[in-house]
Amino acid sequence: MSFSVAVAGASGYAGGEILRLLSTHPDFEVTTVTAHSNVGQTVSDVHPNLRRYAGLTFVDTTPEALAGHDAVFVAVPHGMSGALTSHLPAETLVVDAGADHRLTDPADWAAFYGGDYFGAWAYGVPELLLSQGGKQRSLLAGARRVAAPGCNASTIILSLAPAAAAGLIDLDTIVSVLSVGPSGAGKSTSVALSASELLGSANAYKVGGKHRHIPEIEQGIRVASGGSARVSFTPVLVPMSRGILAVSTAQLAAGTEVAAVRAVFESAYSTERFVEFMPDGRFPRTADVLGSNVASIGLAVDEHAGKLTVVAAVDNLTKGTAGAAIQSANIALGLDEAAGLPIEGVAP
Repeated sequence: MSFSVAVAGASGYAGGEILRLLSTHPDFEVTTVTAHSNVGQTVSDVHPNLRRYAGLTFVDTTPEALAGHDAVFVAVPHGMSGALTSHLPAETLVVDAGADHRLTDPADWAAFYGGDYFGAWAYGVPELLLSQGGKQRSLLAGARRVAAPGCNASTIILSLAPAAAAGLIDLDTIVSVLSVGPSGAGKSTSVALSASELLGSANAYKVGGKHRHIPEIEQGIRVASGGSARVSFTPVLVPMSRGILAVSTAQLAAGTEVAAVRAVFESAYSTERFVEFMPDGRFPRTADVLGSNVASIGLAVDEHAGKLTVVAAVDNLTKGTAGAAIQSANIALGLDEAAGLPIEGVAP
């Protein structure tokens, strides 16, 4: 069965990655691509790598352009998709790669984003453990409104959810420092994102609890654990075009042994196709997940400090954004969850 697809905001990095993955999807046919400043240009003008869609022309991003499709992927700046998608039919599968429908608490939206709050949709991290049992994919099956996750948020959530669900860590002691590539900021023009500023340098930003993904991270840990969490999150911009390396720590419950920690991660992820839990003593590199829909995770217990350290690597554009969106769409429509999604990365 073939589903007709529109991709809104397809001229950006996230939208382009959605197109790249959809190009080999056996069940999705992209028929409409929309943009803002690139209206009238072809896909090949903006994304020369996407040869399969070379002849498609970007049209304006309007509800009318998106209507009539079986599935719509939305990759527009936050604050835009809520009003846009509210006009689409209830039976259309809509997957929002932006932030507008991730947060369940309107107060969190007001504090970190501002503007109109459009409500929460089914959260697009299928592997997320639920405190009541099972995983998030059960809530995605049959959904017609899906919120794809923030790349930083889902990386930290997948890093710590098993330990949080098992009660092995103090949820008020979570600290995560992420090395991130600038593609996570989108294609917006900025001196800080230019090559001359990035190359040979690393700099922290949104320091001191200011990053907008913080409430999403705490929400995900809460979903897994059933309890409240407090997260200190600091992103560090580094000179790689794409990728996230997340180092997350938390205080371990007294008397917790390494074997017990590893056991809960193995139980959580041993059957997952897109979460790789690495053998003892091994830790992931961003280079090994680029282009893949895989989150690679390794952990260590710092017995001296009594802390758990989890290291996770993802491609922020693939597993962090577009891959999560398509994976969730596959589940929502009852397709093979892995359809169109690569597990192999590119090297070197």
